[in-house]
Amino acid sequence: MNGTSIFLSPPVAFILILIASYLLYLLGKRMAPKPGKGGGKLTSYACGEDIPGTKVQFGYRMFYFVALFFTIMHVAALVIATVPAGKIALFAVLYLAVVFLSVLALITRS
Repeated sequence: MNGTSIFLSPPVAFILILIASYLLYLLGKRMAPKPGKGGGKLTSYACGEDIPGTKVQFGYRMFYFVALFFTIMHVAALVIATVPAGKIALFAVLYLAVVFLSVLALITRS
């Protein structure tokens, strides 16, 4: 085992890149101009208009709605794509009807 291969091992390479990144960060911090005390630094800006800041509470309700819809549609596509040929394929139509009803229930739910 030669001496240069130790630097190519993932843990050592990760630590070396981490140190190099931190040194680059410190160099950039020293080179950057110092922030001045401006009156409008902490205010929101919208095309020159003064808009009072308000607290916004984000929620995940819409995310769960979209995630559930995404899951239903992808599972339905997977099931329909893997249905074997023959008389059992008629169950795919029944499955699509159930999927349609579940998506309809998801959409009409407020």
